Amino acid sequence: MQPNFEEIYLQYSPQVFRVCMGYINDPALARDLTQETFIAVWQNLSSFRNESKLSTWILRIATNNCLRALEKSKRIVTTDLPFDIPAPHEETQEEKLAFLYKCIAELEETERIIISLVLEDLPQAEIAVILGLTDVNTRVKIHRIKEKLAIKFKRNGQFE
Repeated sequence: MQPNFEEIYLQYSPQVFRVCMGYINDPALARDLTQETFIAVWQNLSSFRNESKLSTWILRIATNNCLRALEKSKRIVTTDLPFDIPAPHEETQEEKLAFLYKCIAELEETERIIISLVLEDLPQAEIAVILGLTDVNTRVKIHRIKEKLAIKFKRNGQFE
């Protein structure tokens, strides 16, 4: 017997939101994508065939929603500010988390979703299933992504 929708939402919505944030790095859009994900879950829950874990199925829906949103956003022209705002010397935990999401946002699409799923403590095998990759390919990608992020952190003085 499957849990009811409210239980599913309460259990998985924080994780889906964090995964969307890893992809999008925009809290308002991440909330919208989380809502869209659970609308799809609600509409398709009766057709869930238990061929994978429920969390895997839900995160796959979230991943697809994020990819569609990114594709749509590529068609919109945006500009950056002509200057950089300096980071404060004494960073709070929120600022460090914001910097992490900023670094993640600079990664390629596939890398963003992989590291977002890693941050959710999902097993590599489950990440591979969600993304349709082999276990070995997933392990290599995770290693390379961590190296890229470590370089960005070092450049920003995060690892001294």
